[in-house]
Amino acid sequence: MIRGLFARLTAEPRRGQALFDLCVGEARERHWFADGAVPDTVNGRFAVLATVAALVMVRLERGGVEGHQTSVALTERLVESLDAEIRQMGLGDPALGKQVRRLVGAVAGRVERWRELVDSLGPWTAEVRRSLYLDEPAEPAAVEHGEAALRRSWERVSRSSVEDLAQGRIR
Repeated sequence: MIRGLFARLTAEPRRGQALFDLCVGEARERHWFADGAVPDTVNGRFAVLATVAALVMVRLERGGVEGHQTSVALTERLVESLDAEIRQMGLGDPALGKQVRRLVGAVAGRVERWRELVDSLGPWTAEVRRSLYLDEPAEPAAVEHGEAALRRSWERVSRSSVEDLAQGRIR
């Protein structure tokens, strides 16, 4: 009830929703779980979403004030979604904040690691394994697929303007 009240009082209650939907759409692509062999579990789906969102946030960091504001909006929608998902899984209020903070921290950790990696010419393999497979065993072909898919995602995101991303469009 309170959330609904404050949403109506906020000037832009759904700010960042189109970009969040874009990230979720990308993270739900079948190839991550089929060709990339990311486990189709809650943790696996979160790993893909967190990695995709991290790449988008790295791009937004490079977009000045507008990019920062858009990144904040994406983070707000991500936190809101995580809160709702954890509640649906039955975790109560005492554990909720801790779980959401842990998951947001996992996204922030990815942003930190991907920030430098996207500009490097070296392989992304170790970070792909860490980000998508959570250091679990994965077949080399699956990791190669994950790396190629993330490189394609980064290329598309980096070509997109902040305005396009904010509107949920990617080039």
